[in-house]
Amino acid sequence: MMEEGVYGGGKAGAPFDPLTFVQRPQVILRAVTWLFSVIIFGCISSQGWTLNKEGKEECLYNGDSNACNYGVGISVIAFLASIGFIAGEYFFEQMSSVKTRKRYVMADMGFSAFWSFLYFVGFCYLTNQWSKSPERAFGTSNMQAAITFSFFSIFPWAGAAYLAFLRYKQGSDQAFAPSYEAEPNTTGGYNSYPDATDPDGGYSQPPFSGQPSQPQSAGMQQQLPY
Repeated sequence: MMEEGVYGGGKAGAPFDPLTFVQRPQVILRAVTWLFSVIIFGCISSQGWTLNKEGKEECLYNGDSNACNYGVGISVIAFLASIGFIAGEYFFEQMSSVKTRKRYVMADMGFSAFWSFLYFVGFCYLTNQWSKSPERAFGTSNMQAAITFSFFSIFPWAGAAYLAFLRYKQGSDQAFAPSYEAEPNTTGGYNSYPDATDPDGGYSQPPFSGQPSQPQSAGMQQQLPY
């Protein structure tokens, strides 16, 4: 069984508490990233394309199909990843291996930081293309909503990466922490302190003395005849 608190998780095999689970910061952030991803790819997929004069589909972001595909692509992957990480949080408590927890935390930290960066790039990309687009009556609100929620998505993904970093740091500190305690001397041998005295008032011969003591008694000595 794993000790309590390794990489920020509880004891492996502990009973599942739904209320505690949904209140966990990692789960809340994943729910937010999931919601934002649905809004972004929903807005672009529903009204992000229109037919041009030639009868071909054209992206409303200045006719740049790559802009629409980029926004939909990172949002769909974020949607699936958010579900995966929520499931991972559920199974995190059941992981009895320290190495398994460490790999999960490192994957969470790396992916979240990278996706926060991708949403930042997406926000800048979509904003730039939208500023060059001609004014349209169709799809304007959806395109602007996709840009807005791309900006909002930067922060929950960055927050998830930061929480994963705190978990990783906690696990690293625990790995290097001493796992033993000094045991009291219960053998009844010599005290390790040279100035210590016997509580019973007796005499304890110090260890490693130079020469063994020889008992002398004034009334027991015999004198040899000359």
